[in-house]
Amino acid sequence: MPLWWRQTAGLAGATALCALCLAVPALAQAEGDGSGTDNERLLPNDYPADPVLANSDWLREPYDPFFDVDWSVALRGSYAKSTSGERFDILVVPAVGLEHIGSRSAVNFDASAEIVRPSGDGKVDVGALRLGLQTGYDLDSVTRLTANGNLSLTRATPGTPGLADNIAIAPQTTSGGFDAGITRQFGKFNVGATGAAQRNIYGETTLTTGAVIDNSDQNYWALDSALRVGFQATPIFEVFGRAGLGRDIFDRPSAALLAYPNATDITLEGGVTGRWNDILEVTASTGVGLRRFDAAGLDEVVTQLYGAQVSFTPDPTWRMTADFGTTVAPPGPNAGGTARVDYAANAEVAYTVNSWLALRALADWNSARFAGSANTETGYGLGAGADYKVNAHTAVSADYGYDHSESSTNGVQDAHRVTVGITLTR
Repeated sequence: MPLWWRQTAGLAGATALCALCLAVPALAQAEGDGSGTDNERLLPNDYPADPVLANSDWLREPYDPFFDVDWSVALRGSYAKSTSGERFDILVVPAVGLEHIGSRSAVNFDASAEIVRPSGDGKVDVGALRLGLQTGYDLDSVTRLTANGNLSLTRATPGTPGLADNIAIAPQTTSGGFDAGITRQFGKFNVGATGAAQRNIYGETTLTTGAVIDNSDQNYWALDSALRVGFQATPIFEVFGRAGLGRDIFDRPSAALLAYPNATDITLEGGVTGRWNDILEVTASTGVGLRRFDAAGLDEVVTQLYGAQVSFTPDPTWRMTADFGTTVAPPGPNAGGTARVDYAANAEVAYTVNSWLALRALADWNSARFAGSANTETGYGLGAGADYKVNAHTAVSADYGYDHSESSTNGVQDAHRVTVGITLTR
């Protein structure tokens, strides 16, 4: 192609492109491209007419409540056959939970109750009421503060293994308190300190003969503190030591001991924890505990302490846990001696078959002796249950439990219990 022809074609193309660019605004104005003030896309309440917004209200995020709320109500029927006889109870169990998870803070509040109506007796009773508050705040990447509170009102059901056959109405136990703690990481060292205060109040015991026993001499304050130091020896294993100091202060002298059973508790423990990702966690510890009474006539109690915890989650459908621990505490109502030394173990297995069926099984064992008394208690229990989801908000459940207890004061007691129910959730 000759040079003059190519130059002429290029000039013609450039001229056509300029003409098109000059013609577009006119065409757009004629056909309505949205730039005109009469365009429907710029009508009020659809798009702002001004290039700068008068305010930013319409840009705000949708309302996000501080707490995520969850609730449920369960209606259950329970049949029990025990050494003392048979009984059928209807239970209503409401529960509510509030949860907030922030960038640094976490707040969780839960409340539940058990409202019981025994068969053959129109009297409705509150078998249990529990309130719990858990809070946490991260000061920085290595420091965390925690503060928790709790309140519970419980009453054992007559015929329950471990409860004397001559008790018609068990005492109501009220317990409430709070605790606070701080944990901080110093390189491979983890240091934590906690402090707690707990109030325990026991109501009256009514016997089958109509006699009433006052348990107010068992009411007391429990003040506890602890220091834990751990060393991350390897990425898996942590070696730790724990020291505790506690104080029990009673309202009145004991009617049986004829003295205030006020006491100071000192504990020293050491152990190791192993963590394998989120699949397996194992903790084992041992130590010694000393309970020394203020009253000169009460002998101190020295106890060997043992503890173990296992959590195994091989996949999202299986969860297995086991726990063994030692506790030293006041004996409580309807018991003897100066202190109760209790060794207890429990295990639980949960399996999610699919999105609508879940199975579970559990077992527990305990053995207790009473310092200053020849009384002893032993017992164990077995249970199994299933939950079936009818839909996203409704589930039916069925549970079976067996309890066996043997004590020097109440003899041998057994109980079989079957419970079925339906639960409605938010």
